[in-house]
Amino acid sequence: MNNSNLSTVDGTDRLCVSERAQCVPSQVLHLRQLPADVSEQEVLALALPFGRVSKLITLKAKNQGFLEMASEEAAVTMVNYYTSAPPTIRNQPIFIQYSTHRELKTDNLTNQRMALHAINAAAVHSGNMASGGEGRGLAPSQSPVLRIIVENLFYPVTLEVLQQIFSKFGSVLKIITFTRNNQFQALLQFSDTVHAHHAKASLDGQNIYNGCCTLRIDFSKLSALNVKYNNDKSRDFTRADLPTGELDPAAAFGVALPPYGAAAFPPTFHQHTGETLPELCAQGSVESLLVAGVYGDVQRVKILFNKKENALVQMSDATQAQLAMSHLNGQRLHGNVIRVMLSKHPVVQLPRGGAGQEEQALTRDFSGSALHRFKKPGSKNFNNIFPPSATLHLSNIPSSVSEDELKDLFSSAGFTVKAFKFFQKDRKMALMQLASVEEAIEALIALHDHQLDHNQHLRVSFSKSTI
Repeated sequence: MNNSNLSTVDGTDRLCVSERAQCVPSQVLHLRQLPADVSEQEVLALALPFGRVSKLITLKAKNQGFLEMASEEAAVTMVNYYTSAPPTIRNQPIFIQYSTHRELKTDNLTNQRMALHAINAAAVHSGNMASGGEGRGLAPSQSPVLRIIVENLFYPVTLEVLQQIFSKFGSVLKIITFTRNNQFQALLQFSDTVHAHHAKASLDGQNIYNGCCTLRIDFSKLSALNVKYNNDKSRDFTRADLPTGELDPAAAFGVALPPYGAAAFPPTFHQHTGETLPELCAQGSVESLLVAGVYGDVQRVKILFNKKENALVQMSDATQAQLAMSHLNGQRLHGNVIRVMLSKHPVVQLPRGGAGQEEQALTRDFSGSALHRFKKPGSKNFNNIFPPSATLHLSNIPSSVSEDELKDLFSSAGFTVKAFKFFQKDRKMALMQLASVEEAIEALIALHDHQLDHNQHLRVSFSKSTI
């Protein structure tokens, strides 16, 4: 379809390139600012939700392309939609306008037939051809509800992550998440069928994180979702008044929780998805903020003035915030349940000069903290991040410190040591099993960075292993 031997399309000399030009509607559309190595499938994904594509030509050297829709009405529908919701390919905005050409012609008829065959095959494969839509330019007839399966679920995927990913393609109204056949799944309703088609065409088969959490997307047989509760498993974004439901939201839908297993530090979101904000809102014991350092470097903490059991925690980046939330939300500390969610604020603001003394004392800047574990790019710490567990990983142990001394250190701090084992090949590290996950969290907060001799401090993290 990359045909440089064009008889009527030879660049931009005859094209309507001025935003002020009054171009009359045409079934031929001109696309500008395409990525240099754009694929035909990526261009097709923008057009197929609106009807059948008759011809496609890409001019990669000029970062431009031309689409001929099956009807002028289909082209008008597509232009009108993308005028209000500008499309992107690989996060690069694409400009679409009517072409001055009334039809596309090429010198090589054989190549064009091959191109048309590829276009039609892609349309059938994507399920984006409207029933009876040829020549009408109608939006596709399928449901605005998508069924999403996340395969290779190496890192937790939350409702908020799905909302942020899919909202880039239109207004997301409702989401329900659940586990079926040991697979994490979701139902997601858009405000418009065209949004659903665009999201499916762009995201089906993509990875949320590099190399894992693969999205498999199909259309649901449901025409709308009925959401009863707003919580971390279901959400109606049009109804802020819905109750949170049961303490165990999964029970309300009769499904099991997603199989969140031990996970290493995840890379940033795939380029198609964007990123979350780097700030968390934590509810529970303020001490719980300290354990967030296991999942990233805490930059700032703000305890809320009127609700001191709540705090805002700013991590170094969005991935760290997501990881801390997925691993710490629902954990217990000092008998209290920690609730963690992503904040709407991008950063924690430091108090201004005129702020009161108490307000200033409630905000701390940790950007220069010596306790940051992830300052060095490529550090081994990135590969050793695991959910809270009763078994702790101890490191940086001086050769002069014995097993009994380490046990006594934890016992004297009020913790019950169930088992202990030095690493066979490296005595600087050891595993210590405590009575419970909650006790292990408290021990990490109390004894991480504890000075063992004049120049070595104990490093404490959660282990994926047991003794």
